[in-house]
Amino acid sequence: MAEREPKVVGYCCEKHGIECVNLAARSGKQYDASIRLVRVPCTGRVDGMHILRALEDGADAVFVLGCLEKNCYYDTGSIEGRKRVDYVKSMLSQVGIEPERVEMFNASSSMAWKFPEIVSTMTDVAKRLGPIEPRGDRQ
Repeated sequence: MAEREPKVVGYCCEKHGIECVNLAARSGKQYDASIRLVRVPCTGRVDGMHILRALEDGADAVFVLGCLEKNCYYDTGSIEGRKRVDYVKSMLSQVGIEPERVEMFNASSSMAWKFPEIVSTMTDVAKRLGPIEPRGDRQ
């Protein structure tokens, strides 16, 4: 039986995050192309409900990729994004779901090497943990 492909969703800011992705692709950097990317105006606009919805819809892992915190296009967007990711991680932990399924990363548009590392990290997490198993008391 073939191994199930992990399902990873990444929310990328449209400034440095998506430009990091684009530069990685143009530079020929190799990464798992099965990930699903969602372009967002700023990681500060990624609500916890977006992350939780991705997990509910079958993602095994979710990452948020934004600008470097000291170089955010919208000043504090990456900081706000990190706060939301940390909050979601604490919520997941409280309900018995591994918090490492969700992570925040920061990169500049010139860091092409960073994106394949992020994808590899999150794909490895998704493979190691597998799908989120429904609990008996969830409906």
